Amino acid sequence: MSASAELRDITVAVVRAKEQPFNIEPARIRGPKGDEVLVRVVATGLCHTDLIVRDQYYPVPLPVVLGHEGAGVVEAVGPAVQDLEVGDHVVLTYGACGHCDPCSGGHGAYCKDFYGLNFGGGGLDGSTALQDPQGQPLHDHFFAQSSFATYALSRENNAVKVPEDAPLELLGPLGCGIQTGAGAVINSLKVTPGSSFASYGAGAVGLSAVMAARVAGATTIIAIDVVPSRLELARELGATHTLNSREVDVVEAVRGITGGGAAFALESTGRAEVLEQGIQALGGRGMMGVVGAPRMGTKAAFDINELLMGGHSIRGIVEGDSVPKVFIPQLVQLYQQGRFPFDKLVRFYPLEQINQAAEDSTKGITLKPILKIG
Repeated sequence: MSASAELRDITVAVVRAKEQPFNIEPARIRGPKGDEVLVRVVATGLCHTDLIVRDQYYPVPLPVVLGHEGAGVVEAVGPAVQDLEVGDHVVLTYGACGHCDPCSGGHGAYCKDFYGLNFGGGGLDGSTALQDPQGQPLHDHFFAQSSFATYALSRENNAVKVPEDAPLELLGPLGCGIQTGAGAVINSLKVTPGSSFASYGAGAVGLSAVMAARVAGATTIIAIDVVPSRLELARELGATHTLNSREVDVVEAVRGITGGGAAFALESTGRAEVLEQGIQALGGRGMMGVVGAPRMGTKAAFDINELLMGGHSIRGIVEGDSVPKVFIPQLVQLYQQGRFPFDKLVRFYPLEQINQAAEDSTKGITLKPILKIG
């Protein structure tokens, strides 16, 4: 039997029905083929996207093993792998084909096969790498990894090598949530020194944006949320102003703080009414980035003439427009220098407490849960 055909016994967290808890179950995973790598997962972040897929905001087939912020150690490599070796420490990120026009232009987050590779529930050919003990397939390949598991398969192009002296159990969220917030500021909006920036939402993504805005040199950084503890942490991480949207008129307050409106803003809550407020509070030629993911079909409204006369820009952003093999190591370096302290966002849970982690995240008790595996 070839290495790729061998099955390894593993433990996974499975979603079997819409809006139902994760189940911890035994499973089996095949070995790596082609350019795939098998990774022993050390820890994986739990992201808002995992929860909205559990609840079927996006139509991913069930039963499925989710998880898309994995970090671990390369255990085996396929015959076509060129740059990774057994023993390498890696962060797993989103899947991209690597050869379509967007990928070739350095914009893999807009890959023509992005939805199929990340939300299709299997390979593009419909195959899965996971099966239950009875031999029935489990949908996987979630963000080209499915890392709510003791082992995960990814392709070489979405496994990012990181320094061995960095704390591997902490790094998984750099693969999605943290790079989304930070990348939106640095890569997409290109926040400039001395400018104003408003973060609508002070969860893990929004606070990553706050930290990145400080790194970028923004001098007016506003965090908006409804949870006082999040706003307090935002101040610690670099916000110069905080607003509780239950207590103030946010549009009026942002305009007042910035002297007319924010130059840059990011919406990470996925709430249409928050996005509408953020657009209204932009300054002249202001730019609004959108990363919050609501249910499919959600609509938002804005005054077209305000958009025209204000010269405003509104743009959707996936994965912070990052080239992960460049950007994730940069974030690790910023963290090691003490300039990007995203460790202040996290709380660790064992994999067996995944449902508690999900509940704490939904309630706002924990900003970024990380599941320790093994």
